[in-house]
Amino acid sequence: METTSKPAGGRKKAVSKSAKAGLRFPVGRIARYLKKGRYAPRYGAGAPVYLAAVLEYIAAEVLELAGNVARDSMKKRINPRHVYIAVRNDKELGKVLKGTIPGSGFLPSMYAVFSSKKASSSFYLFF
Repeated sequence: METTSKPAGGRKKAVSKSAKAGLRFPVGRIARYLKKGRYAPRYGAGAPVYLAAVLEYIAAEVLELAGNVARDSMKKRINPRHVYIAVRNDKELGKVLKGTIPGSGFLPSMYAVFSSKKASSSFYLFF
């Protein structure tokens, strides 16, 4: 008698494209959106994998910088304000994501008049 070792049900377990590529972002969903969006008549099998990897890298970079800002602000949660400050303080991300974060306010800045004691004492003389 010959015994073959087949998995139960006769099928192999499905492995996602994201798992094959070692990514957290959904490669299959990005491929579907590429088809649905009609950005090109045809695209290669590696295009959604590459795009998912780039998006995952950018998301990780933004979240790392925003986490640092939240930690500096002594907060445990990242909010849009932290993301905005992190993006604006980074040169390259500031160019790419300029003006795309709603509800985040503006960058904090201090004027030189308010920072020095001598200037601040003379500042109050005018009012």
